Amino acid sequence: MSGVGVIGLGNIGGAIARNLVADGHRVTVFDLDPGRVASVEGAARGSSVTDVATDSDSDSDVTFTSLPDPGTVASVATEWAAAAPAGAVLCDLSTTLPESNQAIAEQLAGSGHRFVEAPLTGGHVGAVNRRLVFMVGGEDDAVATVLPLLDSLGRATFHLGPVGAGTTMKLANSLLAFSGAIAAFEAVSLAVRAGIDVRTATEIVKLSGPSNYFLDRGIEGINTRGRPTEFSLRLAAKDARLIGELGTAQGVPTPVAGATLAFLSDAVARGLGDHDWSDLVLEAEARSGIELTITPKDEEA
Repeated sequence: MSGVGVIGLGNIGGAIARNLVADGHRVTVFDLDPGRVASVEGAARGSSVTDVATDSDSDSDVTFTSLPDPGTVASVATEWAAAAPAGAVLCDLSTTLPESNQAIAEQLAGSGHRFVEAPLTGGHVGAVNRRLVFMVGGEDDAVATVLPLLDSLGRATFHLGPVGAGTTMKLANSLLAFSGAIAAFEAVSLAVRAGIDVRTATEIVKLSGPSNYFLDRGIEGINTRGRPTEFSLRLAAKDARLIGELGTAQGVPTPVAGATLAFLSDAVARGLGDHDWSDLVLEAEARSGIELTITPKDEEA
């Protein structure tokens, strides 16, 4: 039974912590929200990052972080390193920037610690049901320490290379996910304006080829608004901003990322920032003035 820490107990971190407890690990957790800490039954409750770090007692112990932005990850990494035993591994699950994670890896190597990035896809449902996909960057020995845990928490793990590779792939993946959904809303809006209903337009696109994950799996849920927030539009806008920053740093033009950021930033400015990603349809409707609803199949003639 190894020691595992989890810092950041939101929709992803909280679910991961509960699964680690269920697997029999000795888990210590911390979050700025005491209610989240108390909600992870069976885990030791830390009152600070230092508490989690000092509860590690061997170089095989791992601490996961699931945090909102690069600055927070860097701050927590510094605090953790000041108390964690030499050789312990910090594994960040957040969506950040390659250069930020590379700086953390260098800093932790200097203090005798190891760093792995493992950003993920699958969301809250994937975290609860162990269906996450991890995109990993890090040195082989550190990744080998973390890999059994990741394999138990998800359905696929890809070690893509050194620190930075995993985060790059996560941002590339997010670009496709975000822009695909936005393009789907624009395409369907054009069809509806011409008098074609949403379901017919969707079925034609699916059959003719240029479909995407949203049209394949998400379109049936567009009538449901105001769902509990699992992935907020504010976080999506933050990720879109990071995609643009990555493109600039790499010298790769990202005009689609720019359009995506504009769409998501407008949603936040409209007051939708704390809404779940599924409420992106509200931004699409506000922009076009077109109602985008789908007739349930059991109500069709």
